[in-house]
Amino acid sequence: MSALSLDPTLQGVLRGSLALLFAVAAFHKLRDLRRFGALLAAYRLLPSAAAQPVAVALALSELVTGTALCTPAWGREGALAAAGLLSLYTGAIAANLLRGRRAIDCGCGLAPRPLGAGLLLRNALLVGAALLAALPATPRAWVWVDLPSLVFGIATAALVFAAADGAARGAARFRA
Repeated sequence: MSALSLDPTLQGVLRGSLALLFAVAAFHKLRDLRRFGALLAAYRLLPSAAAQPVAVALALSELVTGTALCTPAWGREGALAAAGLLSLYTGAIAANLLRGRRAIDCGCGLAPRPLGAGLLLRNALLVGAALLAALPATPRAWVWVDLPSLVFGIATAALVFAAADGAARGAARFRA
């Protein structure tokens, strides 16, 4: 057994919350792959001919990652894949911020949002959550309170994420 482990309910909340985030992100991208490809091209980190195939690959990777997070046999791998994808996105944002390119839409939500330090912080927190979700669960029997804790924990995480994301979008509009 690893020296570090999580309560299985906390692990479930982290994995379930990340799975929901990746499922929503994947469906958002898959709904309009052409737009997502154009957003990727705007980052100027890939040859323009590669933007559309990479857009498809990233959207499908998010879908697979979300599915793996929900599967007990693949949950750890899903959490590590989530940390990897989020790190990749964070690197792309950081590269453009370092080049002074803030007006690009991050491509991470339903509404346009320019790049900024807040996205780096948000993604760093999400990478941390994904790495925590990759830890093994402490062996213990599940009790009746675990299921409502799991459901309400995921719902709370989703609401907190949506509220923080909405506040960040509003702040970005206010600055503009």
